[in-house]
Amino acid sequence: MSAKWTRFLNRLYARLSRRQRAAVGFVSQPEPRTIGSFARGRQLVAGNILFAGYLVESPTTGLWEVDAPSAAFENDRQGFAWLDDLAAVGDQAAREKAQQWVWGWIEAHGNGTGPGWTPDLTGRRVIRWINHAIFLLRGQDKAASDAFYRSLARQTWFLSKRWHATAPGVARFEALCGLIYAGLSLEGKEELADPAVRALSQDCRNHIDDQGGLPTRNPEELLDVFTLLTWTIAALHEAGRGAPQAQTAAVERIAPTLRALRHADGGLARFHGGGRGLEGRLDHALAASHVKPHPTAGLSMGYARLAARRTSMVIDASPPPQGRASWNAHASTLAFELTSGRRPLIVNCGSGVSFGREWRRAGRATPSHSTLCIEGFSSGRLMPVAEGEAPEALTETPTDVPVEIVEISDGMRFQGGHDGYRRHFGLTHARTLELSFDGRGLAGEDMLLAMESGDKRKFDKALDATKLRGIGFDIRLHLHPEVDATLDLSGAAISMALKSGEIWVFRHDGTCTLSLEPSVYLENGRLKPRASRQIVLSGLATDYATRVRWSLAKAHETAVAVRDVRMDEVDYGG
Repeated sequence: MSAKWTRFLNRLYARLSRRQRAAVGFVSQPEPRTIGSFARGRQLVAGNILFAGYLVESPTTGLWEVDAPSAAFENDRQGFAWLDDLAAVGDQAAREKAQQWVWGWIEAHGNGTGPGWTPDLTGRRVIRWINHAIFLLRGQDKAASDAFYRSLARQTWFLSKRWHATAPGVARFEALCGLIYAGLSLEGKEELADPAVRALSQDCRNHIDDQGGLPTRNPEELLDVFTLLTWTIAALHEAGRGAPQAQTAAVERIAPTLRALRHADGGLARFHGGGRGLEGRLDHALAASHVKPHPTAGLSMGYARLAARRTSMVIDASPPPQGRASWNAHASTLAFELTSGRRPLIVNCGSGVSFGREWRRAGRATPSHSTLCIEGFSSGRLMPVAEGEAPEALTETPTDVPVEIVEISDGMRFQGGHDGYRRHFGLTHARTLELSFDGRGLAGEDMLLAMESGDKRKFDKALDATKLRGIGFDIRLHLHPEVDATLDLSGAAISMALKSGEIWVFRHDGTCTLSLEPSVYLENGRLKPRASRQIVLSGLATDYATRVRWSLAKAHETAVAVRDVRMDEVDYGG
């Protein structure tokens, strides 16, 4: 009933927005801040519309005549982030396409109808319209300009009435920042900005914690919030108004967290529904924040970072998000990603949201992450919020995740554990990762322990169910699709070649069976999952303590510094 009431009020205020008078113009010339993809822009100009994993080839028809194949596709086109891509191309053909689609939306939905009248999508859309107003209005007559300003005024008024209906998090930030942006930019709308500025400050205090993190623990979502806040602060300064202390403090807390979650290649760690982020966007946002780098200790939004020379590691070192924040959460505790220079090596499969319900569920499971998994079970369970419907909350997750990060004689050591398997098997997973100071070697150790008497009884019961064969487990290390892996030394090692020319070798202590198996790499914006490989160490736990040691090291013949000059071809297809 609450969701239905929210939709009803959104539709009501969208229609009431028709009564609003058009804005006269901009207070000052808008400064574009959003970054688009030139490659995606060229695809759009050619009529290849790729949103949320769906490709629609439409070289001549307008964007709004296309039937949306999914709700995610509809949200992507209604949010107008594609306008950044067309502006990145910037030529006459791109401008004409952008103008056709913007004024097409005004004609089809500008009177308050359609699925795009939600506060978060409206905020996202308004920001893009204002950012690219000069690009859009060039060559347009007075009637078209009046329609543009009239639609902006209606959307701004709608935001002022409905921003509070969004859930706390990135949706609320989008709605509020869109309202502030419009209030400061449009003549005659200045009074709408003040309540939004106060509300945004309150959300910064309530929903950005002391570590500079969000309850969802989604790194890409944190980047979205960080970018919105830096845009808003810049807009306030340009309007001759100081930014509230709560907003600047939030930016100062988030910046070091994002730096900790950034791999050596500049991309974000892919955890809890987040992707790598658009190329260059993270560096651009950090530069725009003017927050200088400084050393950080401990965890950042629940993640541990180990880095040396050209090698970076990010480890999920905290319990997964809870409640509403867990709707995109993954059962990835103690999983890690490793990048060498510009080349990702060890990854997680990623979020399958854009590939449908089953891929979404598969991407959230523990076997899709570079960590240990017992008997194919995840360290958490997916529970539908409503029977048989998405979203699904993550429940029965680890609650006790002790960690320690220390400096040792030849590098850095991470030690952690979690109790996600105690409920069913009485076992605690403990993991140690040691990265050498030169970044050329990683030593790993995974242990399964039944420590308390109650845990030992559960383990004995689970062991009896296997007729004393042993409780099976797998240690999985998923490889990036561009890694060329080969099983060597009669199955005792795996060599991995990167496009940079580096060679890495995986070895283990011989207590498990080593194999190289198929995997997938789930990447937003592609038509289908990419095929990849995974290293799998398979063993049996037959006692109260089971230990497996393994290592990952650069081959001796590889130079300390490899000049990686090969340019990647951008491909948003399959």
